[in-house]
Amino acid sequence: MQLINEPKFPIVEIFESLQGEGANTGMPSIFVRFGKCNLACPWCDTNYNQFEQWSLSQILQKVRSFSVKNIIITGGEPTIQVGIALLLDRLKADGYFLAIETNGLKAIPSQIDYIATSPKAMYAKKYENRCIPFAHEVRIVVDEQDENVQDFCQLIESKIQANGYYLSPCEINGKMNLLQTITHLGLLNQRQNKPKWQLSIQTHKLIGIE
Repeated sequence: MQLINEPKFPIVEIFESLQGEGANTGMPSIFVRFGKCNLACPWCDTNYNQFEQWSLSQILQKVRSFSVKNIIITGGEPTIQVGIALLLDRLKADGYFLAIETNGLKAIPSQIDYIATSPKAMYAKKYENRCIPFAHEVRIVVDEQDENVQDFCQLIESKIQANGYYLSPCEINGKMNLLQTITHLGLLNQRQNKPKWQLSIQTHKLIGIE
């Protein structure tokens, strides 16, 4: 039942699929994708400015229609959503495991169980000033700021403590810059006494699922 004056959220889509990247690749998940973002990466694969306003009740009804108990809160940028704590409280009360995908510039809600952050090299100055101190995994996309990737990865190592660090290729017009990505990966991993980086590919795109 929809309540009067209950909060509404900008939703791009809600769907069930498999996590396609990072440490939890293959995990069955419900994706709750929010609209709006505090960054504007030209290669972003989400049209976060096209969304509909969903009420809290509508979101819960959709999520409950799936059998999976793992939810990935993604975007856009989830941490900028007004009133998101109320939604997360309701999801936790229903027994869901809550993961988030974030750019890492704003504080993570306390209800989140797993943090995956994807800092953006083209906004390196922002991360010099502020970012989250911890994530379970860091995923950095090798974007157009290719020449700055090494320095940016080392900056993020110093700013964000993580259980795992990943480099991901950037997809533009259906092509991934895999050669540049693994080249940077090798340079990072030839350092001594530094975190080891791994390759993360958006496997869901390779196999044609959402």
